[in-house]
Amino acid sequence: MLRQILNKFGTTVYLQIWENRLKLTDTRTGQVFDEKPLVAIESDNKGSLSIVALGNSATDAISDNIQAINPFSHPRVLLADFRVGESLLQYALSEILGNKTLAPVPLLVVHPMEKIEGGLTMIEV
Repeated sequence: MLRQILNKFGTTVYLQIWENRLKLTDTRTGQVFDEKPLVAIESDNKGSLSIVALGNSATDAISDNIQAINPFSHPRVLLADFRVGESLLQYALSEILGNKTLAPVPLLVVHPMEKIEGGLTMIEV
């Protein structure tokens, strides 16, 4: 019940996705997140992976055991890696909305800007 009341006061976030750019705009405040869609992932000697950096800072983190992954880079579809893309979108949303415990859930309007000529896959929809 409390969640439903909070959601009535939520904001709308406009998300534009390109292969090499991710732009989120909070329509109420006008705050913008506009960065490269990169996630720096570190692999240890046991084979487990952990996220080191997101966005533009991921290019600075690249080293021998850290690689940058673009979840929106694929020759045929817009979304190449769902789990990494989800982490990147959660990070971008927290950057423009903040990390609040009791916050309204934003309405997210997704606008794929390229690679939609042949239609979207079920995961992208």
